[in-house]
Amino acid sequence: MRKIINAPEAFVDEFVEGILLAHPDLVKTPGDDLRILVRADAPVAGKVGIVTGGGSGHLPLFKGYVGEGLCSGVAIGNVFSSPSSDQIFQATKAVDGGEGVLYLYGNYGGDVFNFDLAVDLAELEDIPTRTVLGRDDVASQPKERKTDRRGVAGILFAYKAAGAAAERGDSLDEVAAIAEDVVEHTATMGIGLAPTILPTTGKPSFELPDGEMEIGIGIHGEPGIRRGPLETADEVAEHIVAALVDDLDLTAGARVAVLVNGLGATPLEELYVLYRKTHRMLTERGIAIEKNYVGEYATSLEMAGASISLLALNDDRLGLLNAPARSPFFEEN
Repeated sequence: MRKIINAPEAFVDEFVEGILLAHPDLVKTPGDDLRILVRADAPVAGKVGIVTGGGSGHLPLFKGYVGEGLCSGVAIGNVFSSPSSDQIFQATKAVDGGEGVLYLYGNYGGDVFNFDLAVDLAELEDIPTRTVLGRDDVASQPKERKTDRRGVAGILFAYKAAGAAAERGDSLDEVAAIAEDVVEHTATMGIGLAPTILPTTGKPSFELPDGEMEIGIGIHGEPGIRRGPLETADEVAEHIVAALVDDLDLTAGARVAVLVNGLGATPLEELYVLYRKTHRMLTERGIAIEKNYVGEYATSLEMAGASISLLALNDDRLGLLNAPARSPFFEEN
């Protein structure tokens, strides 16, 4: 295992401490638990709070999207492990500005269980909550079971839209409806080339023979839809984009936002090669790209690979994506 870490068991708290020291103007801890972060001005009176969370190991996902126009707070667990219900509840109390709190996170069993327990704790404190699950991974379940899909990089679109809605003063039900609308119109698929090495064990998260790739791999190394010899960037993009266009029923005249996301160990140059083919395919189909993001937005430590996400746009969704936002890892002016 070749990692720039100290004791593996201290890894999470130490990287969070580094974030706090680097960005004291943007984020803070509401108490002594470094697994909980909130925006520096939390709670914001009269505004809906948004709490997300999940396992560590996915920066900038979760911890990186706490700030103005995005999430209000976050609770994280160990690498690839859920935060506790009490940590989620403490984040909830810290961001409650009197208008309730939206829970917006990925559809994973442990996260769902603990966020649901936090809902009960919030009720005891008279804090109204709503829950929206990111579920954009088209490879994890067929279209007829899309509510059971995993949440992956496409949740960025929901953070951005819900955060903008909360910032302008929308009600809890309105913010939740906007998040649900964006989730419903988002689709993602990824490709894995090499595994993550878990800091606590020094072992890979999955096995993949040299010269092979896995289409549809999950953010923790969950099995995809097929394995095979490594293909060219254009061939990979063709598989993924065709599947996303079909899943979203996109036709000529549609408008989209595109996210080409690196999983941790893929050079930015390669992501732009994928974007090149993605842009060509969509343009050839008469689908207009009105917003794009290329970079690392949801990683899996040093996993080699990438994902592509599409959000079907209308004027309202595009306006929310374009609204100002600022966090340690994201800025929209």
